[in-house]
Amino acid sequence: MDSFKIHLDKFISVTEEEYVSILSFFKVLEVRKKQNLMLNGEICKHMYFVNKGCLRKFFINEKGVEQTTEFAIENWWITDTFAYERQIQSDFSIQAVEHSSILVIDLENQELLLQKHPIMERYFRMIYQRAYAASERRIRYLYEMSREELYVHFSTLYPWFIQRIPQYLIASFLNLTPEYLSEIRAKLRS
Repeated sequence: MDSFKIHLDKFISVTEEEYVSILSFFKVLEVRKKQNLMLNGEICKHMYFVNKGCLRKFFINEKGVEQTTEFAIENWWITDTFAYERQIQSDFSIQAVEHSSILVIDLENQELLLQKHPIMERYFRMIYQRAYAASERRIRYLYEMSREELYVHFSTLYPWFIQRIPQYLIASFLNLTPEYLSEIRAKLRS
């Protein structure tokens, strides 16, 4: 769990003793590839921090096709924020893309964590600000870029995703069919 400590140190300063206490509010979970952590219609009870591996958030669209809306790799958080904060049913599912080692916290433990370690309020504020900013940029890109430009931008910004994530999931995230993504990739190679 040293990766979580290194991650925290980028945002806040905590002693080793404080870190051990902070970590005690989380459960460590090993999940296998394609294991579901939450399904559409379930109460969103947890936030997930990826120590190692990759998770994704998705929904089933009106055509019955999985639409990936978010990935989380090492040092990223993932949840259905709206449902988590309200402790209501989620419209999303969360699944492991790879075998993953994650930290899990529920809302009750998060509140206890924030009471005991107020510095974590600052940490979560900074994390939410970054996530919100990334979401704003993604929305803009979806409106102003062609599908080909979107793929090029994504593959330039996150080259490790292209090598690591199955092509059909990248296509789902970029709102493309796998076939169209193959065409774009072939065109770019030629």
